[in-house]
Amino acid sequence: MESDKSRELRFGKRMLSTVVVAVIALFAMSAVSVAADKPKRTIKGNMTEVYHKLPDNASNLMEIFTKGMYYGRLRTTIFKWNWEEHGKHDPRGFAVGGSLIYKTAPFYGVSATVGYYYSHTLDALKDRDAWFGKSGKDTFSRYDALNDNKWYMSVFAQAYLEYKFGKTDIKAGRMIVECPFVKSNDTKMIPNTMQGFTVKTKEIPKTTLNLMYFDKQKLRDHTKFHDVITFGNNQYNQPNAEPWDKWANQDDSAIHKGLSYTNLEAAGMHTNNRLIVLGLTNKSIPKLKLDVWGAIVPDLFATLLTEANYKISLGDGWTLTPGFRFMQQFDDGAGEIGGAALTGKLAGMSGEAKGYDDADSCDAKMYAGRLVLKKGPGKLHFGYSQVTDDADFITPWRAWPTQGYTRSMAQYNWEADTKSWMIKGVYDFGKAGLIKGFKASLDYTTMYYDDDKERLGSIKKTDRNIIHLDMWYKFPHLKKKYRWFEGLEAKARMGLVDADDLSNGSDPSYNEFRFELNYLF
Repeated sequence: MESDKSRELRFGKRMLSTVVVAVIALFAMSAVSVAADKPKRTIKGNMTEVYHKLPDNASNLMEIFTKGMYYGRLRTTIFKWNWEEHGKHDPRGFAVGGSLIYKTAPFYGVSATVGYYYSHTLDALKDRDAWFGKSGKDTFSRYDALNDNKWYMSVFAQAYLEYKFGKTDIKAGRMIVECPFVKSNDTKMIPNTMQGFTVKTKEIPKTTLNLMYFDKQKLRDHTKFHDVITFGNNQYNQPNAEPWDKWANQDDSAIHKGLSYTNLEAAGMHTNNRLIVLGLTNKSIPKLKLDVWGAIVPDLFATLLTEANYKISLGDGWTLTPGFRFMQQFDDGAGEIGGAALTGKLAGMSGEAKGYDDADSCDAKMYAGRLVLKKGPGKLHFGYSQVTDDADFITPWRAWPTQGYTRSMAQYNWEADTKSWMIKGVYDFGKAGLIKGFKASLDYTTMYYDDDKERLGSIKKTDRNIIHLDMWYKFPHLKKKYRWFEGLEAKARMGLVDADDLSNGSDPSYNEFRFELNYLF
């Protein structure tokens, strides 16, 4: 039976949650009266932020704050996951929350940004929703829920200083990052953010150079910053460990579980790792965009990404853009410690094992190509990707090797010997003058995994077909009548996954449904 003290604590937490959401809502109300024709900030279809208005320069110390600007967001998300096989727990999620971001006015090029984020679950969730949670788990922290009975998240996910001069931008602190290796992936309640510094410069004509250094990461379902690669904490795999200790550190869905705290410490390696990212984007040749990027986790592995996209005008408003991506992962010790498979099943093995030819090597390659046909409000995308039969790609920073080519919602397809095809259509009914404020995206994807690897237990995937639908609506009629609805947008997502049976006879097929409301102010 729940004690009086526990009830008081739970009541206090709920009161705190109510106050936080109410304060954010109050900011939203005050913003309506000063709303301008052009919004301060919008969100793209992939949920990345676009700032249209930034603070003007300050001419004195007082104006650093008086000319500063805040950017608010209220959001609610609902998730439902249905396994095809009866008897499994069907996880769900329902949360409300939001964020307040404040930017000071630049003073001689120096400014600061602070972003506070909050998420609170409203559904009657139980421990099993933390243990077996799928997409809805990112509305709360599994570790906090099981370790401290906290079903909400409250965190300053952004807090950085910025210095701009000429065509160079330097940031230091906690920040949102968007690059081929790291993304905010803000499709739940709180974005993925990194701690470190970044340097971006466009001093060379038609060329953008990036240098990034990160020593911490905060995943979407965490309230504390943690290591960029280490799975589990110092209690993980110890006799006195709690079952949820595996979620105390880097526990992204695409984490390499073989690179655990226990394994790294036993090998005399770092458990406080760094991620270094270097990038070059060049547009010197008309209609051709070239990218060369590298990511390094010292003493473990490095990854090279090269990509080319060439835009061809077909006439009558049609364009065709062929794209090609090549990635190579270079092992520098990660394979010997954690093995070639992300599941960690090959840790400590060598030679041929569980379907892999080199169990202790993380060397890997991926080839991907696409054709993107566009005209006006419509886009048609054909994509293909193939990972060589060597090792799985290590990429737990929410940007995926196959993203933009063959990755569909909640699907990971960068394990060794995986091939994928995708056809995707996007149509903006508003731009076409058919349905104002409405946009939709539909893709059909086929993924082929290595049956031997699944049968031998090194991976947990089988061949599958996916139908994925996204729909956006911006309530144009309400916006025209009531300024309250200026920043309101709804998004619905559906994923239908038909997968082959696992070797043990169970069916991993499922249906997934998501609904989100966003209100920007």
